[in-house]
Amino acid sequence: MAGENQTPQDYIKHHLQNMTYGKLPEGYERLNLDGSVTVLEHDTWTMAHSSQEAKDMGFMAVNVDSMAWSWVLGLLFIFAFKSVANKATTAVPRGFNNFVEMCVEFIDNTVKDTFHYSNKWIAPMGLTIFSWVLLMNTMDLVPVDLLPWIAMQIGGEHTFFKVVPTTDPNITIGMALAVFLMMIYYSIKEKGAVGFFKELAFHPFGPWAMPINLFLEIIALIAKPISLSLRLFGNLYAGEMIFILIAIMFTAGWLASLAGLLQLGWAIFHILVIVLQAFVFMVLSVVYMSMAHDKEEH
Repeated sequence: MAGENQTPQDYIKHHLQNMTYGKLPEGYERLNLDGSVTVLEHDTWTMAHSSQEAKDMGFMAVNVDSMAWSWVLGLLFIFAFKSVANKATTAVPRGFNNFVEMCVEFIDNTVKDTFHYSNKWIAPMGLTIFSWVLLMNTMDLVPVDLLPWIAMQIGGEHTFFKVVPTTDPNITIGMALAVFLMMIYYSIKEKGAVGFFKELAFHPFGPWAMPINLFLEIIALIAKPISLSLRLFGNLYAGEMIFILIAIMFTAGWLASLAGLLQLGWAIFHILVIVLQAFVFMVLSVVYMSMAHDKEEH
């Protein structure tokens, strides 16, 4: 898809644009591919044909591709692990069963080393986060033009299609907010509302510095989901951008001879990034749950 009718800038913008569904207001002027303009006669729910249209759709717009792939990969994780659980025996596991048992044991040991309280939900949460994020990250290894090209053959030249959900900040922020809400829930559940407030108000300088303590602790609290989400988004977005830039090299004359080698090398290195970022997201989530259960006295 690179090169024939697109400049490198257009190619990059096309790959970084989500398939967005939202509402355009009555009277909105839509620019068509042939340069003509269509004026909407009434409010219309439709797919965005450009990044500007996606922006004009506002907060209620939905990135369909990110949502669809996250659901598909989440269901794949559920059915794959459930099928292994249903067929589990006392015999030595083989093939995919062995891989699943290794994952479960690895996550279980990691949680035990990090979380020292009694809560039956934390290990399953860690396994779900690690496996789901890992699957979403792994979509970055699919050839960058393959699925977008198929989508364009079906939906036309206006069709955008991003296949890596974790390169969409809406997805990473959504997961981080879920972890954050669980952290708040368990903080109140384990310490009580008064105990949680005291933790924020009396630490680190004691009761006499309550305004300063609250300011510092609330900033630190809010920073947790922000850093958790943006770390994952930033690393995967950068990885995707490099794949796109390497794909452009296939149309750049003599540089095309290096593109295949660079693509293979970056894909091999990127496997480390994919696994590491899933692990970091999982470990930090478990650490936050441990902090929520910590009943330190002030």
